[in-house]
Amino acid sequence: MLSPVDVGRIRDPYLRELIADYNSMMTSLRRVFSTVEECQNRFLNERNRINAVLQSLPGALLSVDDNLYINAVNSQAETMFGDSEEELVGRSLFDLLTLTESDRNLLRDAFLYKRHITNQEINIPLKGEKRYLSLNLSFITQADPDMGAVITLQDISDYKRLQENVYNQEKLVAMGEMAAGVAHELNTPLGSIVGYAQLLRDAMGENRKAHEWTRIICDEARRCSRIIDDLLHYARSRDECTNDVCEINDLVRNVSETFVSCRMKRYNIDVNLELPEGEIWVEGGCGQLEIVLVNLMLNSIQALASEDNAAINVRTELSGDDRARLIVEDTGPGIPEDVRSRIFDPFFTTKDVGSGSGLGLAICQAMLNRRGASVWYDAGYTDGARFVVELPRVLNEADR
Repeated sequence: MLSPVDVGRIRDPYLRELIADYNSMMTSLRRVFSTVEECQNRFLNERNRINAVLQSLPGALLSVDDNLYINAVNSQAETMFGDSEEELVGRSLFDLLTLTESDRNLLRDAFLYKRHITNQEINIPLKGEKRYLSLNLSFITQADPDMGAVITLQDISDYKRLQENVYNQEKLVAMGEMAAGVAHELNTPLGSIVGYAQLLRDAMGENRKAHEWTRIICDEARRCSRIIDDLLHYARSRDECTNDVCEINDLVRNVSETFVSCRMKRYNIDVNLELPEGEIWVEGGCGQLEIVLVNLMLNSIQALASEDNAAINVRTELSGDDRARLIVEDTGPGIPEDVRSRIFDPFFTTKDVGSGSGLGLAICQAMLNRRGASVWYDAGYTDGARFVVELPRVLNEADR
């Protein structure tokens, strides 16, 4: 009870002293236990506050013990790795994170020499696709030899994609300025080259070799003219926006049935359409979106030239409440990992010399970015190549 006692008047002086000491001890104990209870409540409140902070962090948190086994996680870690807290706790850190050799060595050295890591970019597979993460590592104690540490992981994949888009956009802006300055100037002499080559061919009579040479001159001059037209397409893509909208399911059907279908028969390539019922309206004119779709499908045709059982899959789907996606997949060899970061660069191409200008994807990206849309290569797709076009969606008839 920790309460003083009242036993009334006592004559024995020793008993009175004993009772007084007892009552004094009960009062002191009561104050001590009251202080302990107050400290315990403060501790629980502080623990709850810290736990709320950890659970509200925008990134995943992993706490590891001296043996580098996970002993605590937050809810974002469960979401990131797709496992529950019970499944994550007790796992080895290096078993959970599938790191490259250089990242593994960096993390191993950090634990060996107790070095903090700040905003280290790593690339690991998560839920079947490669994701970019920003890793931070801090040790619980710096002086003691124990290895207890806290790791935070922030998914920066969307930021990386945005960064690449901005970088490519800057290069495309410079390319557009150049295109506006030189395109018309080059078209005039190229037209003269074609005209005089045709006159020369007519003057050669029956000389087959001269006819072949003049044909090559004409073809190459026209190819240069097409490259200039591509540059002009990019320059025009920065014109002011209009209120045009497009129904992408109908666009996909028209492109596959008219312009591309004859090429598919020639190259023996199957085209599979996966279009949901109903209409999907997006911002942007159908003409520009047709250029994007045709470019992506032409790239797939060239990638499938030497493939057996070649097929191209085109599908549309909704992405959230206000976005729609147009996805083009093929069963080709895919794009090598070492060049994926350059495929949207102007004039970069993996095709043979003379087979492409390297402007198709750059122009597509410029057109889409102007409309608040985007296009990217899906590195997580392993059965060929997959390009994803994400477009702002027009929600209903009244909005149009």
